[in-house]
Amino acid sequence: MKITIETPRQGEEDEIIIRCASLDEEMMQLIYKLRMRREKLPVFCESGIQMLPLKEIYYFESVDNRVFAYCKKEVYEVHKKLYELEQDYENQDFLRVSKSTIVHLPKISHLSPLFNGRFEAKLKNGEKVIISRQYVAMMKKKLGI
Repeated sequence: MKITIETPRQGEEDEIIIRCASLDEEMMQLIYKLRMRREKLPVFCESGIQMLPLKEIYYFESVDNRVFAYCKKEVYEVHKKLYELEQDYENQDFLRVSKSTIVHLPKISHLSPLFNGRFEAKLKNGEKVIISRQYVAMMKKKLGI
């Protein structure tokens, strides 16, 4: 694979061009990762609406019919349903791990097996998230375990 990096002229925006014989799974993952670096999600906080970069989100959780985005120290409300977020980011590094939680895989620092086939994910911010046994196989596949 050949990689060429050029500096754009003044006034031109950054651009990525991909030339490939076929879009295989590996190439698609690369494209999704590039897109995610720039994607932002509107979230609601005390001061109003804020555009939050996806890379800052550790996990989403549904509580009392409301969805929240948990970051390193902050928590924001998201005006989308959990299943909508799951669909929006299914090809990225987000994975449904229980009926009420979607976790951002790069934010996991450690996985520990629990009884009854469940796992516990310790996140880089110190929080712990339980991975239900029905989602363990998908998690292992996505992580390549």
